[in-house]
Order: sequence, then C-alpha cells, then structure tokens
Amino acid sequence: MHIAFIGLGNMGAPMAANLVNAGHQVCVYDLVESAMAALEQKGARRGVSAIDAATGADVVVSMLPAGAHVKALYLGRDGEAGLLDALEGTPLLLDAGLEP
Repeated sequence: MHIAFIGLGNMGAPMAANLVNAGHQVCVYDLVESAMAALEQKGARRGVSAIDAATGADVVVSMLPAGAHVKALYLGRDGEAGLLDALEGTPLLLDAGLEP
C-alpha cells in the first residue's frame, strides 16, 4: 500500500516510521527538512511538496498542529491548490491532528 504521511512532528514521525517498518511504501512531507531526512533513512520516500507526497497514494495521513493547517493543506491558500484539487482517484484521507 502506498501511504502519504504529511506532518512529522512528535507524533507523526513515529507513526510514519511504524508504517515503513510494517512494509508499506511511505512518502513523507514536512516543512522541517531534518524530519524528512530521518524518515528517508528508515526507508520512506521524501516528497518535494505535500501534493507530490500524496500523488498516487492509496491513503493520505495528515498530522498537523492546528485546524488552520489542515484547512490550508486540503483546500489550499493564497492561490495555491490544495490536496482536494490535486488528488486523483479516491484515496482514503485521514486527519489525525489534535485540534478541529
């Protein structure tokens, strides 16, 4: 299964690592370069953007700090496309953030 994981903070990074360890193809994206590098060393692929990470994914998991970030990810902002505009097919979208 191809899984995109967006948001590699204190909770997201270990969860993404568990998915890699379980044998899934995981593509990660985070604003923090070192977080992506750490997952890349474990076997994940690094996306150049959230849209790149989610392209072709069967499941998209987002773990972002606040609802505003989730909204921007899926709906876009400042004229940039969001994931809902860019994704093809019908991937399962899971938001595991802490705040609505």
